[in-house]
Amino acid sequence: MSTTTTPSVNARSYDSVAPKKVAFLGLGVMGYPMAGHLALAGHQVTVYNRNPAKATAWLQEFSHTAAANAPHQIAATPKAAAQGAEIVFCCVGNDHDLRAVVLGEGDHQGQGAFSGMQAGAIFVDHTTASANVARELSALANTLKLSFIDAPVSGGQGGAQNGLLTVMCGGDAAAFAKVNPIGMAFARAFTLLGESGAGQLAKMVNQICIAGLVQALSEGIAFGQKAGLDMVQVLDVIGKGAAQSWQMDNRGKTMVADRFDFGFAVDWMRKDLGLVMDEAKRNGARVPVTALVDQFYADVQAMGGQRLDTSSLIKRLR
Repeated sequence: MSTTTTPSVNARSYDSVAPKKVAFLGLGVMGYPMAGHLALAGHQVTVYNRNPAKATAWLQEFSHTAAANAPHQIAATPKAAAQGAEIVFCCVGNDHDLRAVVLGEGDHQGQGAFSGMQAGAIFVDHTTASANVARELSALANTLKLSFIDAPVSGGQGGAQNGLLTVMCGGDAAAFAKVNPIGMAFARAFTLLGESGAGQLAKMVNQICIAGLVQALSEGIAFGQKAGLDMVQVLDVIGKGAAQSWQMDNRGKTMVADRFDFGFAVDWMRKDLGLVMDEAKRNGARVPVTALVDQFYADVQAMGGQRLDTSSLIKRLR
């Protein structure tokens, strides 16, 4: 077993799917376990990571899952990882990182994944990025006889480890149909929502809803504590009624306990809400509460909470 500090993958039951040769670019807190589930489901996986040590750790952890004639591999570049792969999965940081690994820009000069992919191969991007970059890369893929699916995820680190992510997709229906059974190795739902960019737009809706919920939960808990209530008991009660939410079930009691050392970081949420603000300016949507919560998260960053879980929003109220 690897000595990596990345949390291990919790194996689950996998649907019977013909093994595929796939690649995974980006082994962060999400990509590492997602690639692991693909290996555990029986697929031959070639991994690429900017930090080679992470790729080495992944291979050490999952090499035992490979067939003798189809070992998992490490590639030195995105191009090398993509060569021969039927499907290339990717999960990196932002638009800039995505363009770099796909097109061979910056540190990946001339070694982008598209340049290594064979005609008919499919690129599946799990990065939370802009709808514009999804449309841009999809259009380019078409000219190269490739397919591009934008497929951001929801469910956080726990969802990735347990193989229970919700995946929101945009792109060609035929390409999606080929990817869907493979991606279900790390998902509880893998859904096509429209044309290219639709997955990213759906993820923005997801983040808008979460931002409002976390702020409301923060205010409710802070109010109850000021009023002298036993908020653990209160959450148990109201969690059985109309106020119930995933955030309340999974973050409410840790917020009461002032614990924020897990989950989705404030820095990442601010990046995502920045995408929301940009898209709202473009399409004319009004998102006043989201804009306000985004500024509240900026306050948490200024307090030193950049890497705390998003539920740390309550710190502003204490």
